[in-house]
Amino acid sequence: MNLFGVMEVSGSALLAQRQRAEVVATNLANAETTRTASGGPYQRQHVVFGAAKPGTFATELAAAGFDPGMTGVKVQSILADNAPPVRQYDPSHPDADADGYVAMPAINPVEEMADLMGASRSYQLNAAAVVATRGMIQ
Repeated sequence: MNLFGVMEVSGSALLAQRQRAEVVATNLANAETTRTASGGPYQRQHVVFGAAKPGTFATELAAAGFDPGMTGVKVQSILADNAPPVRQYDPSHPDADADGYVAMPAINPVEEMADLMGASRSYQLNAAAVVATRGMIQ
């Protein structure tokens, strides 16, 4: 294991966790959105992580005959949740149906905050790994 490879893995994880936090923030911001451009309420988004290809330094090591043995993490896709909308009774709402029910996004703020805390903690740990690795390199 080389220290620059550790930096690349941690750097890719920082980017992935930042994107995860952005998706969670979008979910929270749209928790009350009842009408989107595609019609219907906002659908919660999920981040799917996958293995990333080795970065530039690892590619150069492999070309020189060394096996870096590391990859990184990347956001493989962002998927919409298939959960049905939650129906709330509010006949005064402009998006209410004939029975007075409004289709609300199936977003649980507690679940989103726990996901945001996980993304934040993962980001902090990877940032600490980058600082520690930088110290070892120096």
